[in-house]
Amino acid sequence: MKKIALIILIITTFKTQAQDRVITTGVPFLLIAADARSAGMADMGVATSADAFSQQYNPAKYAFSLKEQGFSLSYTPYLTDIANDISLGQVTYYNRINERSAFAGSLRYFGLGDIELRQSFDDTPRTVSPNELALDGSYSLKLSERFAMAIAGRFIRSNLKIPDGTTDASAASTFAFDVAGYYQSEEEAYSDFNGRWRAGFNLQNLGPKIKYDNDVTNTNFLPANMRLGAGFDFIFDEYNKVALTGEVTKLLVPTPPEITDVNGDGEIDSQDSSQLYNEYRNIGWVSGIFKSFNDAPDGFSEELKEFTWALGAEYSYQDSFSIRTGYFNESVEKGARKYLTLGAGFKYQIVKVDLSYLFSASKVRNPLENTLRFSLTFNFGDEYDEY
Repeated sequence: MKKIALIILIITTFKTQAQDRVITTGVPFLLIAADARSAGMADMGVATSADAFSQQYNPAKYAFSLKEQGFSLSYTPYLTDIANDISLGQVTYYNRINERSAFAGSLRYFGLGDIELRQSFDDTPRTVSPNELALDGSYSLKLSERFAMAIAGRFIRSNLKIPDGTTDASAASTFAFDVAGYYQSEEEAYSDFNGRWRAGFNLQNLGPKIKYDNDVTNTNFLPANMRLGAGFDFIFDEYNKVALTGEVTKLLVPTPPEITDVNGDGEIDSQDSSQLYNEYRNIGWVSGIFKSFNDAPDGFSEELKEFTWALGAEYSYQDSFSIRTGYFNESVEKGARKYLTLGAGFKYQIVKVDLSYLFSASKVRNPLENTLRFSLTFNFGDEYDEY
């Protein structure tokens, strides 16, 4: 059943790409929100306040961490309606070395469960376990009292090919890097409350395409993307705070081609489609980044549809209890993901537990629909001043 479901997902992806020019990439698990705090605010995190999971969204935030060290664990069930052993897990560790800098590392593992292979019903099954992983490291540095930048490196391994005895089923691997920045203002006094501005950016997953079987026709762009975000903290008193955040994201990947009559024979056939997609696959990852801003067949209006946006809010009481909500929107022609999220967080001494839940607002089923996600964080060591 799980093998059938996986095939259906792959077929649906290619069908959607051909019809609506939805941008698809390799290793899409890199875009799944691994922690419940970000998931509770519509999968955003580039401009939220620093936490142990900043590695995935904006490692520059680590330079503003209040605790010297942190360790976190998260677990996200995936496609729970059709399987019970597909999931994403992540572990993260960060260390703020001094007032100006910090480093962090993380491991993300996406397992697709066990798949039984057999030639006929009576055969003894052979079990395989497709999986993908990413190993990250980052370093962040304050360039001023209020602004920090970071660079992150990432090793990516994708072991999804199912061996059939005739083809090479070895895992594919590549590397990527991120460049990020984060700004956090001083707390300012307004008429009825104090406030603080936040802003951040991250150019993520920049790196060579991932290639299977050393075949140029079987290469996929990494999910390189640009995240931009801003937010404001309403600090009403020492106990109550409300943080509002907005974020936009764009994949830095070329738009799939529009199928036209390439051969000039008056008909659009499979040969036309094959030629166009071969040309698309031959685009380099660097040139693909630049092409992603001006290559949409319908021009600027289609480029704008390739941006997704999200809004989120978080209420915190005495930094010990939080409730969150968010809304995510994507153009109907570029994937049609639309969903609402809810979340909560509970902190006791050095331990923090976060939970989140997603409600789809689109006719397109979301793989994380009706799924409860949770993460666990331990913060310890010396405490740094916030201001």
